[in-house]
Amino acid sequence: MSALTGLKVLELGTLIAGPFAARIFGEFGADVIKVETPHGPDGSGGGDPIRSWRHLHQGNSLWWSVQARNKRSIALNLKDPRARDIARQLALEADVVVENYRPGVLEKWGLGYEQLRALNPATIMVRLSGYGQTGPMKDQPGFGAIGESMGGLRYVSGHPDRPPLRVGISIGDSIAALHGVIGAMMALRHRDATGGRWNGQAGEACRAGQGQMVDVALYEAVFNMMESLVPEYDVAGVVRERTGGALPGIVPSNTYTTRDGQNVVIAGNGDAIFRRLMQAIGREDLATDPDLARNDGRARRVEEIDGAIQQWCGGRGIDEALDTLKRADVPVGKIYSVADMFADPQFLARGMIEQHRFTDGSPVKLPAVVPKLSETPGGTHWIGPELGEHTEEVLKSLGYDSAAIDELAKTGAIGRPENQETSNDSHSS
Repeated sequence: MSALTGLKVLELGTLIAGPFAARIFGEFGADVIKVETPHGPDGSGGGDPIRSWRHLHQGNSLWWSVQARNKRSIALNLKDPRARDIARQLALEADVVVENYRPGVLEKWGLGYEQLRALNPATIMVRLSGYGQTGPMKDQPGFGAIGESMGGLRYVSGHPDRPPLRVGISIGDSIAALHGVIGAMMALRHRDATGGRWNGQAGEACRAGQGQMVDVALYEAVFNMMESLVPEYDVAGVVRERTGGALPGIVPSNTYTTRDGQNVVIAGNGDAIFRRLMQAIGREDLATDPDLARNDGRARRVEEIDGAIQQWCGGRGIDEALDTLKRADVPVGKIYSVADMFADPQFLARGMIEQHRFTDGSPVKLPAVVPKLSETPGGTHWIGPELGEHTEEVLKSLGYDSAAIDELAKTGAIGRPENQETSNDSHSS
């Protein structure tokens, strides 16, 4: 029994933000149905574009095996009204609908929040977009990179004498996805407190809790991570700038290079920790300097302090530096590559690298599910599905028979895997 067992989630979206949010639901037991575009008549295209990103195995991205794990794939051509009817049925039955189309697209298809809510008052829709569902920029396309820039993250990332840098992952999309999941869980709590799930009836017979829309703008999700940026500018007139590997205004907290060219992060910014750090590197003069007893004093002498730490690190290999500082109870860590993670005892002890297999039997390791729940943990039940792998299964659960499914497939309203030419009543439903 996982935490979200019994929850139904419909995913309408592609790439990162929406699918990552839906992935989290699926990792903790929700039944996630992902709608994808079928292959074209000539067999080209189809599916979430992320299927073809980066390194591939059996025609699918290795990223796909993580991003789509535990999801069921149904291939619907939403340009076809019959396919939209299917999507509407699924949306009305879902506890949560997750979408990341440009604002207005779902409304054009009759699948918008207000349109669904008119039928099912308990509808909860998580809407992830570049700029949100309102405002003068709502209709503009927005990607995670734009959200990171507009939300303030890019401006403070990098070195002061160089152009801003990006984090090496799609962090803006992922932050937005996490906000979407948090919002959905709050909305589910409110729905259940006001009457619960919709009973499928209309008019006076309708019984349902109050649903709502969770409107997540990528730039706002990033903006929410920007700590004290706003009051610092408003009260002190400070525009936070790039500070390289240092945490601005928190001293010492920086990246330092050892004699063997390795990099370590040292966070000695607590008052007692700072004293232990200075004693460990042989700088008793700095450890006992009353001007450095508090962070505000250290912030005025950041170059001196960082210089002392770097000089010490530069004279030692990484193992010696780590051992010395750990014995002194100073927070310190090597900057890990993925190769380091695969061999690290902490990663292994916590089960953070899982072993799975592709359909051809070849092995693949995936990151484990987080957070770790003691009683209802999440898990990986299957890796990313084939395009349309569950189309027939889902349609049968909606009451479609084999003949109707075959007709929808022949006319291009739905798609199925290449090895599934016609419906077969022996398949699970």
